Amino acid sequence: MSKKIKNAPPPSSPWDSETRLLAWLATCVSVISFLAYYQRGDVLLYGDAIAHINIARRVFDSKTPGLLQLGTVWLPLPHLLMIPFLISNEMWRRGVGGSIPSMVAFVFGVIGMFRLFRNTYVRGALSRSLEPDGAARIAAWTAALVFAANPNLIYMQATAMGEALYLALFLWVIVYFSEFVRGDAKALTKCGLCVAAACLTRYDGWFLAVAIAAAVVFCSIVDGKAAPPTAAAFRTPRAAALKFVLIAAAAPLLWIAYNGIVYRNPLEFANGPYSAKAIERRTGGGKPAHPGTGNPVLAEMYFLKSAEANVAENEWMQRAWAFLAVAGLATGALNYRSQPTVTGSSSTRAWPLLFLLVPLPFYALSVAYGGVPIFVPAWWPFTHYNVRYGLQLLPAFAAALAMLVNLAVRSAGWKPRVRLACVLGLFAFVIASYAFIWRAGPVSLIEAQVNMRTRTQFEKELALWLQKLPSDSTLLMYVGDHVGALQRAGIPLRRVINEGNHRTWKQPADPDGLWEQALADPARSADYVIAFEGDSVWQAVQGRHLPEIVEIHVTGQARAIVYRAR
Repeated sequence: MSKKIKNAPPPSSPWDSETRLLAWLATCVSVISFLAYYQRGDVLLYGDAIAHINIARRVFDSKTPGLLQLGTVWLPLPHLLMIPFLISNEMWRRGVGGSIPSMVAFVFGVIGMFRLFRNTYVRGALSRSLEPDGAARIAAWTAALVFAANPNLIYMQATAMGEALYLALFLWVIVYFSEFVRGDAKALTKCGLCVAAACLTRYDGWFLAVAIAAAVVFCSIVDGKAAPPTAAAFRTPRAAALKFVLIAAAAPLLWIAYNGIVYRNPLEFANGPYSAKAIERRTGGGKPAHPGTGNPVLAEMYFLKSAEANVAENEWMQRAWAFLAVAGLATGALNYRSQPTVTGSSSTRAWPLLFLLVPLPFYALSVAYGGVPIFVPAWWPFTHYNVRYGLQLLPAFAAALAMLVNLAVRSAGWKPRVRLACVLGLFAFVIASYAFIWRAGPVSLIEAQVNMRTRTQFEKELALWLQKLPSDSTLLMYVGDHVGALQRAGIPLRRVINEGNHRTWKQPADPDGLWEQALADPARSADYVIAFEGDSVWQAVQGRHLPEIVEIHVTGQARAIVYRAR
């Protein structure tokens, strides 16, 4: 075996001509789409995107700057990556600084999708030689193009949202794990680092870390006994497995420790006042009741429906995608099992592909028991909320299509015209499906438009008044809901006393904190006060008879009053 591998052609360079071409094409798609959405004013539609940008900004632009401004609930890596690009006031105001990490991640995600097939499953799996043949290259390009051309992903990568970054890390975790399974011991450390980064990006990564770690531990336990003698990849040293587990576990443990030290509650992100469960109880009158609550099966159905909505616009095409996904993964698995590998083993080491399905159990549990609602326009309550979560299954859809294309190209018993017709038919289906999405509008974009219409109008009007205030004045404002108004007005956060300017580790209250002192005596701490009906600032100014400058009303939003404090 060693002699055969030694004399085999060297593997393709990670940055060969095909990869460079794909990277160039993905960059063009990313930049052009960003410019189009930026010109239309769609980059800052998501309230979460504005919040991400300003969490990153307040690390250095705040009355109390520092890493503690990262807060809780949302994981820190996306914000840390944005910071260098948000130092510029213009890139902060216009949202460009928040989009750059997503755009870079999109390019790396496309390359990861390509490499997942060509350089991992291809050698010895899709292809019968160490080097990918024509059919394997076609399958790899299919997977990359189906992934890169998705209209919803193209929109999300133009924003400061975390979907593009997590998908890139998700794919590279599987890329490196599959390379480890095929015998590259160094790939396991790279896989661990990508897992840690994914765990610091989205909580999806925590579930993925458990699944990958379980597989690594299993490989170390079986120690080659359950695998053929030639399957050296399964002989995982216990020390290597332990190193991987420690790297993967470091990120979640770090976040739990951070929450425990700063907020005196290690699970503040899960059960604190800003957690998904708490927000759902507040908005739902104290009763968490969205579709799928306590019902994993129904929750899974809503997640699958959101996944279909991200790849097709009409009902029959959505069902066709689901059918092709099942067919592709099933026939791909059967095809792999029947193919001999370079080493002659009947096992092709293609099973890491199963990790593309990890989002299925994660979102079923999150929706059912984690207070995470998903609303799809086709089902009750017939609106849009978190539909973008369905993008987590896009790699699985792209992989399934690539499997079907590979099967059609390799089917020796089929006539050439039949194989060509099958391949062209699959491509025509994808093109038609994505064309209908472009015509109707990506559902992730529509979600932002539906949920932010009145909020955007409100923040624009408030920003116009804030711009009229003296440039050296100090403001008192609860920024959690409408920090976008400050961003639009270009008012640095260091001029604003807000809820982030207090010492969270002082429990149950911190009377000496800047925020608490300002609420106790607004006129002593700030020049102007912006109060939103019902918030803590609104309650603090009641009965103080501060002179009003303007009162702003927009349907669907709590009214705002700007006061002169001194």
